[in-house]
Amino acid sequence: MSLQTQLVIPVPAAAAWHLLIDTTLWPRWGPSVRAVDVPARCIGPSMRGRVQTSAGLWLPFQISEWDEGRRWVWRVAGLPATGHRVEPLAPASCRVTFTVPIWAPLYLPVCRIALRRLSTLAGTAAGSR
Repeated sequence: MSLQTQLVIPVPAAAAWHLLIDTTLWPRWGPSVRAVDVPARCIGPSMRGRVQTSAGLWLPFQISEWDEGRRWVWRVAGLPATGHRVEPLAPASCRVTFTVPIWAPLYLPVCRIALRRLSTLAGTAAGSR
């Protein structure tokens, strides 16, 4: 079981997906992410790495679920963490949903901030094309 928050973003689903898997962009939209240390710029199935929290602590992570172009979930420090899902709605819009474990309801406001930042970043990226 999980809790979720979502936002419709006015970009194609593929563009939103790219923002979610490109680790160089995580600090720009993720309020709890300061830096990422990974073997490749974009995450993929079962990838392992480290994420530096906004508090400065480095924690190991692993991608635990992967559905290319649609959904990924990770474990951070061995614990179930955030899920990320993209659903196309129209050619130029999609719904992005973040899920958190049922035991982490206090993380939902952080996810709402992340969604707003993601939407802003998506708009900026779309405007630069």
